[in-house]
Amino acid sequence: MEELIAKKYIKALNAGSDLESMKNITEIFSVLAESFDNAKFMSILDNPHVNANDKSDILLSAVKSASSDKINNLIKLLVEKKRINIIPAIAKELKKDIANATKTYDGVIFSDSDIETSVLTELSSGLSKKFNSTITLAFVKNDFNGIKVEVAGLGIEINLSKDRIDSQIIEHIIKAI
Repeated sequence: MEELIAKKYIKALNAGSDLESMKNITEIFSVLAESFDNAKFMSILDNPHVNANDKSDILLSAVKSASSDKINNLIKLLVEKKRINIIPAIAKELKKDIANATKTYDGVIFSDSDIETSVLTELSSGLSKKFNSTITLAFVKNDFNGIKVEVAGLGIEINLSKDRIDSQIIEHIIKAI
């Protein structure tokens, strides 16, 4: 639900903005969204005894260095409509929009065995060519028995499980007998 509301605010931000200014706005909202992970910060914003003007002043001081009337007005509007909590969703949706506009995506490779950086680079370039985009992959070691590639911005998930391959080979041998 927050994503739908965030998209409406982003649509208003996009009106009359070029790609470079949207990148700057995205960066500002990303940094502001990180503040929402701080428990003390959230306790102040969620406190019903802190009035809207004080909340607005806190958020505006956080983005003061941007000196952007668009951002200031959006924050004032969010405070007025009591929608401060969608700022992280706005940041997330802005990142998606920028990724789609620039065709630059980040992905993750999960595996239980180490993967060399040359393999990561090869996979990145192969996926980049396949999807006509720039895809950067990062490696995360976990207990997945195989290799799993996820590029969330494109909705790509490639899954090669050793267990599944073994079971398919066994099924194939049984069918052949």
